[in-house]
Amino acid sequence: MNRFFFSGSSLAKLDSKNRFVLPQAMRFGLVENGLLEFSIALGLGGCLAIYRRSDIEKIVRKFQEKQHMGRYQPFFTLFFSTLYHTSCDKIGRVVIPPLLKKAIEIKSEIIIAGVLNKIELWPKERYESQVHAALSGKDPSCDLMKMTEEAFALLCEECIESCQKNE
Repeated sequence: MNRFFFSGSSLAKLDSKNRFVLPQAMRFGLVENGLLEFSIALGLGGCLAIYRRSDIEKIVRKFQEKQHMGRYQPFFTLFFSTLYHTSCDKIGRVVIPPLLKKAIEIKSEIIIAGVLNKIELWPKERYESQVHAALSGKDPSCDLMKMTEEAFALLCEECIESCQKNE
């Protein structure tokens, strides 16, 4: 089992060609079978997501099983038409496709955030706004204490399920 996960965050500026430098530690986490290849797609909540090649392959296999179900077609069209397979250049620069840059309204600065099995790219302003809302507790939909409690409760549910299976 691969125990590596992405974490941490950093600020990056886009150059005139919509490129940014992906931190070296994150690049290492994307290398599989000696190759640095990955995919960029729309993420949840107004960000972009960078996925390892193997994770995208798993996603594709699962979605192919459901590809003929009409209710998923709009999602599949949106997801796969905005999914870009790419890599870094020799100094670690990644190009953000213009469609994706426009879709999440990136100006010139982004926050690169490691989030478990993916890397999220956030417009700096949106990321800072969401962090502020979570820390201030003023927005009930983004209350850090409540989110933390619910997330850690998931761990307890898994422990209970695991114990029940072992009985």
